[in-house]
This record gives sequence, C-alpha cells and structure tokens, in this order.
Amino acid sequence: MDTDRARARSFGAVAADYARFRPGYPRAAVEWALQPVLGASAPPRLLDVGAGTGKLTAAMLAFGPVTAVEPDGGMLDELRARIPEATAVSGSAEELPAEDSSVDAVLVGQAWHWFDHDRALAEAARVLRPGGVLAVLWNDDDLDIEWVQGYREVLHSLRDEPPAAGSDNVPALPAHPAFAHSRHSRHPNPVRTTADGLVATMGTHSWLLISEPRARERALGALRDYLAGRPETSAGEFELPLVTAVVRTLRK
Repeated sequence: MDTDRARARSFGAVAADYARFRPGYPRAAVEWALQPVLGASAPPRLLDVGAGTGKLTAAMLAFGPVTAVEPDGGMLDELRARIPEATAVSGSAEELPAEDSSVDAVLVGQAWHWFDHDRALAEAARVLRPGGVLAVLWNDDDLDIEWVQGYREVLHSLRDEPPAAGSDNVPALPAHPAFAHSRHSRHPNPVRTTADGLVATMGTHSWLLISEPRARERALGALRDYLAGRPETSAGEFELPLVTAVVRTLRK
C-alpha cells in the first residue's frame, strides 16, 4: 500500500512532461461515454475526477462546462495553465467537491486504479442526478500489434509484474446498488510520435518515477534499444496504435 501511495503521488514533479507526452482522448470515446446525457436543451454539467493535467478535461469541454478535480498541486497548476476554460479545483474521488445530485456525468481518465473504489462509487452516486453517467476511460497500447507487444514485454521483464493481457481483456466497474449494469466500448486513438517521444512518455509512468535512478535508466535504455532495432520505429516518426477503452454505467 505504501508503494501504491508513492506511485499515486509521483506525478506532480513531472507535470509538464505528463502534459506534453501523455496521449489525449478521442472525441468518439468521450461522446460515447456521455451519450446518455447529451441532447437536452442545456449542455450537461460535467465532472472530471483525477483530472491530472487535463488530458480528458480538454476533450470533455466540447460537450459542456467541466469542473476538473485533482488532488496533486503540481498537476492542478499545469491544468489551470493549459486549460483555463475549465474550473479546476483541488479534491479527490473519495470526497468530491460537489453538491448532491448536482452533475450529469462523472468521468475518470487513467485514474480509476488509484481510487478507493467503494468510497469513489458512493461519492459518484451522491453527486450524480438520477440517469447521470459514471464513465471510466483508459488509454492503452494495442497489444494485438506484434511490435507493440514486444516493447511492452521488454519493459515488463524489468519489473515485478506480468505482461498486460491482450486487447480482448474487458475492463469493468465493481457492482454497486446505486448504478445499473455497465457497458463498454473501445475506440482507436493512434498517436504520432518518435522513439524519443515514446521513451519520454514511458518515463512519466509511476512505476518508473519511483524506481531507483539506475533501474529507471536501465529500463528506458532497454526500450530505446528495442525501438532502434525495429523497422516500425527506427526511422523517425511513427504511429503508436493506442486504443481507448470506456466503461459506462448510469445512476439509478
């Protein structure tokens, strides 16, 4: 648990790199997440929880006003500087700074795994109006692509976790009496990058941020060597085939 807390708190020191290198979210994924609350005369009231530097916030603004909730001061400062159109406030998924039944949708991008799920679900249920949306989004590599699977295996060989499952692995939310059964979808989210850009992106991941400097450099060096040896990634700019997964449920 101490390691989990250290990882969750590791991003603020690299907030600028996180904002620069981490991928955003495709409009189609956010629109699918919000579809049940779109189409009314007034735009939906939206909450981005664990907003980080505003990667998801930026995409949500196309659909309505967004309050972005983030506990880390460094990430929050970066969000405010980059996305002044959003209302950025300090807070957590377990204690949301919102009134009861005051929002139409609560979205979470790349942060659900850091939350106390029981408390986060209870808080989402409290602030959502009946029929409102709770949606969780992830950006991940398309592990059906051989060279992508290969670079992930290189990194996982240097840490104490098994490689991620293939793209048929379906994320799900825990059952909760306040929410209906969830639905899920997947959306292409290709990103143009370079070997240096991908190395920099991986350098913003929490397990590397808390690693000893020597271990961190060994992992990033192994990734550089792998990318230099692959025809798909060794000759300048290339397309990283990301996929955005979305799980959506409705407040009863």
